[in-house]
Order: sequence, then C-alpha cells, then structure tokens
Amino acid sequence: MRSLPVRLDAVLVQALIAAALSFAHLHDLAAAAGQDGWKAWAYPVSVDLLLVAAWRRLRSGGSKAAGWCWFLVALTASLGANIATAGLLDLNAVPAWLRILVAGWPAVAFLGGTLLAHGSTAEPETAPSPAPAPVPTPERPAVEAAPEPAPSPATPVPPALVTHARKVADDHRARTGTPIDTPTLRARLGVPLPLAEAIAAQLT
Repeated sequence: MRSLPVRLDAVLVQALIAAALSFAHLHDLAAAAGQDGWKAWAYPVSVDLLLVAAWRRLRSGGSKAAGWCWFLVALTASLGANIATAGLLDLNAVPAWLRILVAGWPAVAFLGGTLLAHGSTAEPETAPSPAPAPVPTPERPAVEAAPEPAPSPATPVPPALVTHARKVADDHRARTGTPIDTPTLRARLGVPLPLAEAIAAQLT
C-alpha cells in the first residue's frame, strides 16, 4: 500500500517549536525558583492552559475584556520566563521577588481559568424601548360606493357541444353509475369552467 504523503504546515511547525521552547523556559525558571520535581513541569502547563482559555474567550464572540486581560497576563508570564532565562538572570541566585511571583502564580492561574471558564459571555439585556404613540390620521370624506356591475349574461353554448356533452355524461353514468360532475365534465370536454357550468346546467 502506498503511504499517504504527510503535509506539514509551516505555521503549525513554527507554533510547536515556539511552544516547546517557551515550555522549557518556564520549567527552568520554576525549577530555579525552588519549585522542583513535578511542580516545575506544572507551571508551563498552567500558563499554556490559561493562554488557551483566554483565546477561546476571545473567539467566543461575547465580552472580550476578560479574555484580553488574562491573555496578556499569561503572555507576560511566558515572555518573562523566556527573557529571564536568556542570560539576563542568574538562575543560581534567583531574587526573592521572583520567587514570590513564581509561588503565587498557581493562585493567579486558578482565578483566571475559573473566571474564563464560568464567566458569562452573554451580552447584557437592554430594556425594551417604549412603543411610539399612535399618530392620529385625518378623517377622510366618505366615498360613495361604486355601483355593483351587472351580472354577465349566461355563456352561450352551441347545441352541438351540448349534444356531445350529453353523450359524455351518459357514458360516465354507464361506467360509474353516478351523474357526471362539473369538474369531470370540464376535464373531458377541455372547456373553460364558465362554459362547463353552462353545459352542466343544460344537462340536468
């Protein structure tokens, strides 16, 4: 069997590389700040999850203020770790304020994730606007009713057509045992409805 060619998206590869490097920098900074073992690995996971939760809030279409706020917080934590581990900070002598920030990060990440996951994304309901007052319409003079048109005279029916219709009606009665109705007569003769009604009146 032929193996399907694997198509790699350059943007996706770049994102994976950047995420792996940022993950490693966060781990190294947490380990240098005294968070050893599994705790050092949990710090980059919490930062990435907060970024994902903020991004989902921004894509949800609801209120984006909280999404932007926590997205910038998580991005600052990620960028700060990248810069701190780029040789600007001695990882063997981490200052006390940085240890405090690292130790307090789980509470910040928990608060941000909870607010993003359970915060309301619905738009506030607006009070219904009052209905406009009806505008009085000026009275119009009464218009005399037009006289009704006189009824049209009966449709003339050629005698030959009546004779043919009578044969069709007799044939229908012989086959069905019931007199022919106007729609059936109209369909059999192929004539307009007024003419079919006039013919049916002469057959009774």
